[in-house]
Amino acid sequence: MTIKRISSGGEFEAKVGYCRAVVAGGFVHVAGTVGQGDDVVTQCASALDTIRAALEKAGSGMDRVVRVTYMLPDRHEFTPCFDLLAGTFGDNPPAATMIECGLIDPKYRIEIEVTALA
Repeated sequence: MTIKRISSGGEFEAKVGYCRAVVAGGFVHVAGTVGQGDDVVTQCASALDTIRAALEKAGSGMDRVVRVTYMLPDRHEFTPCFDLLAGTFGDNPPAATMIECGLIDPKYRIEIEVTALA
C-alpha cells in the first residue's frame, strides 16, 4: 500500500511529530485542525480552509468527506458554527460527532478532524 504524507507547515507538526494529512487505503485522514481568530466561528472557518487545502493537495475535496469530528472545550459554542458547517457539508453530509473536551491551548475554541475518500 502506498502512503502519502501531506504537511501544511504548521508549528505543531514538527513539535509533536505528525503531518496534516495521510493518504492511505483509499482515504485521506486529516489530523485534528484548529483555526486562527478571536471567536469560534472565525476559528471554524479558518480550520475548514486548512482542511480544504490539505484535501486538495491529496486530490480530494470537502465533497468527499465521509466522517468529521468536532472537538470543543464548550459545547454551547457549537451552535454558532451550524450555518458555516451546513454551508460546507450540507449537500454531502458526512457522519459526524461532537466532543466536549480540552484543547491544546485555551485560545482554541474548536478543533476539526476529517476522513475523506481519496
